[in-house]
Formats: sequence, structure tokens, C-alpha cells
Amino acid sequence: MIGKAIIISAPSGSGKTTIVRHLLKVNPLLQFSISATTRKPRPLEVDGKDYYFLTAKDFLTKEFVEKEEVYEGFFYGTLKSEIERIWQNGRVVLFDVDVQGGVNLKEYFGDKALSIFIKVDSPEVIKERLIKRNTESTEDLKKRIDKASYEMSFEKDFDIVILNQNLDIAQKDAENAINKFIG
Repeated sequence: MIGKAIIISAPSGSGKTTIVRHLLKVNPLLQFSISATTRKPRPLEVDGKDYYFLTAKDFLTKEFVEKEEVYEGFFYGTLKSEIERIWQNGRVVLFDVDVQGGVNLKEYFGDKALSIFIKVDSPEVIKERLIKRNTESTEDLKKRIDKASYEMSFEKDFDIVILNQNLDIAQKDAENAINKFIG
């Protein structure tokens, strides 16, 4: 169990964060890996809980397992210190990351990680969910929708693909896959 990681990835609006929150409630062995980002917090997001919100200058001084510019001017990454902290506590690291971050983390951790891709029926479903979420400007919404269509092509790079058509079923599928992986 120690030294293992679970990677949950999906295009924006696919429900990955909802599934991750569920997994954290039902499995006490899992601990959320808090990513670092240079974007501003959304309403109700808390620094050190949802993300480590850093300036671009601070971001460049940190040591990362993986990092990337997900959207122009917005960097995201996984701090090495965060992974070490979780493993030292005897827990399994749980990642909630964008698709490219998920691919990079799987490459980094190899067989120590289970990578799960959450998908939806179509890009239209993603658009509907992002509009309902009402957290982005019209311009940012368009960027996320365009990127989501591209990201859906990466499902083949993940160990498991879960369809989030019915949230209860998707959550149970994720639970079962993780329990099998961590033993």
C-alpha cells in the first residue's frame, strides 16, 4: 500500500472532483494530493485544502513530480513534498488532475499507480455541466470546452476508463477498481 498512487483524470466537467470527494469519504486509506496552481481561487476554494495557490514566481522555485501550463498563463503541478508527506503518513496518494497531468503522473509512477479516466457520453454533456457550474467567464468556458474535446482522445492512455453517465454507478466502479489495486 505505501508508495501507491491513484490518479483520477478527466476533461473539465466530467465529474472527476465529485468522484474524488466520494472516494475520500468511503476509503480512509486514501489521502488527497493537493496540487499547486498559479490561477486565482474560485469561490469557496481554500489555499492548502483545494490547491496551493502560488504566484508564477513562487511556482518556478518549487520541486515538482510533474507540472505544466494547462491553460495559457495558468500553471498546475504536483509538489514532491506533498507526495512524500502523504506516504510518510502511510496513506495512498489520490490525485485529481487534468488529463495531461494524469498521463505524466502514470509515466512517473508506473506500476505504483492506477490511472482512471472518467468520461462522459459526449462533449455536449461537458458543455452543459460547465455552464451549470457557472465558475468561468465566457472566454474561459470556450477554452475548457475546446480542450475537453481534445482530452477525450487520451482515454486509451489510462489503466481504466469509467463512464460517468450515472454518478452512483461511476462512484462504485471507481471504489471497486481502487480496492482491487490497493488490496
